Amino acid sequence: MTLLRTSKSLTAGEALLPIATMLVLFALGALFLELSSELLVAVLIGSAAVAGLVAARHGHTWDDIQRSTGKKLADVLPAILILLAIGMLIATWVLSGTIPFLVYWGVQLVSPRYLVLTAFLATAIMSSFTGTSWGSAGTIGVALMGTAAALDAPLAATAGAVVSGAYFGDKLSPLSDSTNICAIGAGAPLFVHIRHMLYTAVPSFVLCLVLYTLAARLAPVPADGMPESARLVLADIAAVFSLHWIALLPPVIVIWGIVRRLPPALAISLSALVAAAIGVVVEGFSIQDAVVAAVGGFRAEMVASVGADPATLGEAFIRLVVRGGLYGMANTLIVVIAAFLLAGAMDVSGALHLLIDRMLQAVRSVFGLIAATMAAGGTMIALTSHGGVTALVIGGLFQEAYEERGLAAENLSRSLEDSVTITEPLMPWTVSAVFMATTLGVSTIRYAPWAIFCYGGPFFSLLLAALFKRTRFGLRLL
Repeated sequence: MTLLRTSKSLTAGEALLPIATMLVLFALGALFLELSSELLVAVLIGSAAVAGLVAARHGHTWDDIQRSTGKKLADVLPAILILLAIGMLIATWVLSGTIPFLVYWGVQLVSPRYLVLTAFLATAIMSSFTGTSWGSAGTIGVALMGTAAALDAPLAATAGAVVSGAYFGDKLSPLSDSTNICAIGAGAPLFVHIRHMLYTAVPSFVLCLVLYTLAARLAPVPADGMPESARLVLADIAAVFSLHWIALLPPVIVIWGIVRRLPPALAISLSALVAAAIGVVVEGFSIQDAVVAAVGGFRAEMVASVGADPATLGEAFIRLVVRGGLYGMANTLIVVIAAFLLAGAMDVSGALHLLIDRMLQAVRSVFGLIAATMAAGGTMIALTSHGGVTALVIGGLFQEAYEERGLAAENLSRSLEDSVTITEPLMPWTVSAVFMATTLGVSTIRYAPWAIFCYGGPFFSLLLAALFKRTRFGLRLL
């Protein structure tokens, strides 16, 4: 199908129209409809339709949009493979008793009052060692969410703390792809880049500690004693699973694989394979149960294979174990495709590059340059969901502007991290946000207010830039 061609130049108003449409549709949806993945897909398709009309008005065809969308999907194929591998891993970790084991001991060892703080620290350590936010949230994060559910702890706050901790390491670890790519995109040495990020990462980390501790003090959760609901979950776990120490082998394999620089999808898949084997050999599930769980998710009726009666198990236990599988990520993939239709249409019309050019033209100061970098990075990651491409493109566009103002490259690389890496999980339509919501079982709208680390980076970056004339602190000159 070929749309009409015109020679009219794109205006800033037209470039902003799809984004404005998306914001309006989200606002209307929040007012009149229930927030859900279905609403998210509808909003994205509506915004993509507007972007497509703008592209058609300027002479582009449906084939152009399809090609651009396909290229973007190809660019994020590694992330999609990780997404599918995590779905398989969650189900097999239930089958092997790994998640039940972690929840069983987590319920007994972690105070419900301090679970949110514990979730932040645990995922921060995990992500620092592995350099992956998705791997951290999809492994220890899932176990922490199960513990929170069993203890009747606040799920949204726990999920927000998991996201904060996961992106702490994703931002700072030398093993992180985003850390390396942001340094490359800005032309900064890796470890200089990491040291310079401490100016915003350390105060953000401290802010998380303070606020999560304060939330623990104020939370209506008993400091001592175990809720009856938790006792019932523990009894069901003990009745179905052996709780053998070998259940810890799959997480060890994930950490080992990622530290050894195996591709994350392969490390996660290897862990899932070992977990399936443990589920069959140690826990007593059948080979068919292992295959069905990996593909379609763990099912309650599978517990009959180990001599348990599904009818006697509580609802909380069922919610804990019935999850995962490759098919469980299908809704997430639909959201990704819808988001990339919007990005593809805006790409072929030239809307994104026009908006970035306008930002650069408006820069008059160091603060303005930092703010423009972050606005450009945030806009592009919102539309592409590809941190690597965003960092390389924005880094290339802004390098000269930083040099002209006498600013070292690590200022640019830090601005990329604080606007690209850690803000993506706050935008409900991006791949990372959909992954976090799907994996943790809490919508982005609910966990976002608690993902404090993700707000700290942009805030402290802009604060240091605003005060630099007076303090001469936090930025590095050439």
